[in-house]
Order: sequence, then structure tokens, then C-alpha cells
Amino acid sequence: MITGPAWSQKLREEIGKAVVGQDAAVERLLVALLANGHVLLEGMPGLAKTLLIRSLGSALGVQFERIQFTPDLLPSDVTGTMIFQPKTGEFTPHHGPIFANLVLADEINRAPAKVQSALLEAMQERQVTIGGHTHPLPKPFFVMATQNPVEQEGTYPLPEAQTDRFLFKLIVDYPTAEEESSMMRRWGQITKQPALAAVTSGEELLALRTQVDAIHLSPAVEGYILALVRGTRALAEKGTGKKRYLNFGASPRASLALYQAGRALAWLRGQDYLSPALIQEIAPDVLRHRIGLTYEAEAEEITTDKIIAQVVQSTPVPAN
Repeated sequence: MITGPAWSQKLREEIGKAVVGQDAAVERLLVALLANGHVLLEGMPGLAKTLLIRSLGSALGVQFERIQFTPDLLPSDVTGTMIFQPKTGEFTPHHGPIFANLVLADEINRAPAKVQSALLEAMQERQVTIGGHTHPLPKPFFVMATQNPVEQEGTYPLPEAQTDRFLFKLIVDYPTAEEESSMMRRWGQITKQPALAAVTSGEELLALRTQVDAIHLSPAVEGYILALVRGTRALAEKGTGKKRYLNFGASPRASLALYQAGRALAWLRGQDYLSPALIQEIAPDVLRHRIGLTYEAEAEEITTDKIIAQVVQSTPVPAN
């Protein structure tokens, strides 16, 4: 039987042939795949976000598609449309790039609301309707969307109700000096580029999810997850007599995300149960896009990660 650490190691080694560093991001992407969730990446241009997801697709041996979001993009450019066939006089469905196992939605906040909604509906329902007929998306199906945190001109920010559909929001930072030096040596040659091979398959990934479902989760840890999520809502309540730093707390999707992603991370680490320490580790990635800061918090330069750290620190940790 395949173990979590062994499966993770072979994928990390293969992805590492192309991607330098980003170990935490790679692990979170594997967790999202096992938990059947999607990921929103935020980072400056040139931080290998596209390379990361393409390398993941190559190592998994599944189909990868990239959609560059622009203001003139149409929903049919993502999902597909009906094409007229002159020979038969009939319309036939033409599948768009969303019909792939791994889809990179590059700069998702550069497309208007209709296009964003088409993508997010496909993410949620895992099916697309073209010409009145429903077409299921392939399995596994995984979306990684990126957005630039600095440049806001000509963008369409995702509403909170839509960002809530992402399992994780990951912050990609600049590499260290050693990692950047290694990157230059690896990718500096124009004629010789790293090539990746498939070390697993989509079918194997789907089968491994049954092992993730077998990870034990005690009632005490279930209560801890609920306490963390409801702790963010308590900070958003009015009339508490304290300064409010949150307009709204995390939704029930956050509880489900901590539950599913926590068990996936436990399996990857070779554990047969979910511990509070793992919940604390993934809490920022699960919660940072599910809570809304007030103007007072922004004025005092309080970030969502600081709020989450405060909630984690003030929430009693169960014994097991």
C-alpha cells in the first residue's frame, strides 16, 4: 500500500527538477489535490506560479491547461460553445480549456464578473452546461488561480462569496538568495531545459483519497476546529464593547476545509490521526481569504494573518 510520505516524496523530487524552493506551496497543492479542493495563489509576477502547476501536472501525468484572464475574455472562452457544422447542418459542443485535469487561471482578477462566475461555477459543480446539455468535467479536476497583490488597475476583485470557494489562499514570496542562484543555474541554459516524467496518475490520486477518509478525527479535535472558526465570527460581532477588527468571520466552508485538508495533511505526514498542531499549521491558508478586515484594522496595519494568529492563540487546545 502506498504511504503518504512515499507518495509525497516522489512527487516532490520530480517537481524539484524544475521548481526551486516553494516546498510549503508544493505540499499545500498536494493537500488540495487529496482534499478535492482548489487553490488561490497570490504573489508578484515571475515567482514560478505557472511553472509550479505545470510541473505538478507533468509529475501527475494528467492534462494541464492555462487560461490567461484578460478584460475582453468571454465565458465561452473558458467553458466552450456550440459550433455549427456546415456538412450536417447541426451544432456540436466544443469544449473549452476548462475541460482539463489541472487548470491554471492566470490573473483571475483581470477578467470581468461573468467570466469569473463561469469558472467558479465549474469549480463548484464540476460540470459545465453548453447548449442546454450538461458535460461533466474530468476527474481529478483542480483549479489554481493566481492574482497580483500590487497592481490593481484594470482588475475585477473577486467577491468574498467567490474566494470562499477556494480551499486555500497561498502567499508566494520571493526565493532566498541560494534558491535564486540555483534557479539561474538550472534555467540559465537556453537549449537545455529540465524535463519531467509522470511518477503517478490521476487514477492513483483518486484511489488515495479513500486512505485520507480513513484518518481518525476525535470529537475533541472536531470541537477545536469549530472553536477556531467560530472564534473569527466572535471578533466580528457588534456590541461587544471592544474595537472590531473584522466585518465578518469565516463561513461553514472554513470548518469543512480544515476538516478535509487537515486529514489530507496528516496522511501526507504519515500520521493516522489529525492533531491540533496540524490544524494550527493550515489555519492561515484556510482562513485568510474567508475573513474581512474593518477599516480600523487596515488603518492600524493589522493583517488577516495577525487576526488568525490571535484566534489560534486564544483558543484552548484539546489534549488530543
